[in-house]
Amino acid sequence: MVNPNSSALSAAEYVEFSHRLANAAGAVVRKYFRTTVAIDEKADASPVTIADRDAEASMRDLIATQYPAHGILGEEKGADRTDAEFVWVLDPIDGTQAFIAGKPTFVTLIALVRNGVPVLGVIDQPVASERWVGFMGETQFNGKVVSTRTCTRLDRAILNTTGPDLFLGKDAHAFTRLSATVKDTLYGGDGYAYGLLASGFIDLVAEADLKPYDFCALAPIVEGAGGVITDWRGQSLTINSDGRVVGAGDKALHGLALDALGMTRMSGERA
Repeated sequence: MVNPNSSALSAAEYVEFSHRLANAAGAVVRKYFRTTVAIDEKADASPVTIADRDAEASMRDLIATQYPAHGILGEEKGADRTDAEFVWVLDPIDGTQAFIAGKPTFVTLIALVRNGVPVLGVIDQPVASERWVGFMGETQFNGKVVSTRTCTRLDRAILNTTGPDLFLGKDAHAFTRLSATVKDTLYGGDGYAYGLLASGFIDLVAEADLKPYDFCALAPIVEGAGGVITDWRGQSLTINSDGRVVGAGDKALHGLALDALGMTRMSGERA
């Protein structure tokens, strides 16, 4: 067992532990997948099931045992010691609606954040046994290094987003501008789309109104595969980012996407 109070960032230790977290959550999720589960409605009207809650609880128990000094931010059970140097950010089922519908496009998202900056990310699809892990500048898919593909023109790019109805007001207008410039726009997939981006199957992902547990895991994976992922102003993602995210397979395409979104490339008020 590693020293739970050590602040040294050990690749082998944390990557191995992130696999343990994903395995634990996956065992829970598979048990409930395509079964009749009760569906509750959260305060924001989004659905939640016993699979969401139990999967997060399984990960929290492991973290509390292995790293009691670390903080945790989870979608279902909230924040605990998020002022710690290291914070685990958990989304047990990203895409609960897909899970409820029996569609294996949902994922478990796991991030390790250090001083607010995501340093390790996991995207795990437990039914298909597909797992992306990004850490220290490298991303692997099921143990093999992957990379994004080069696409330097918007009119040749494939864009993905969870759904157009998730963009509101000026964000909706901005996304419409971007979508109008690309070759194809695909919908659905939630966090799974960022794994496809990292593996070079699509070129762009743009979303808005995400929470930290939706996006923290994505940054190390996209960046480790050679891509670029920021907020809509071009700022690197942190646990405090505003939830508007754009990821691209290469830097040139990312810059073009920012221009199409039409946001000022600096910190400041929302556009």
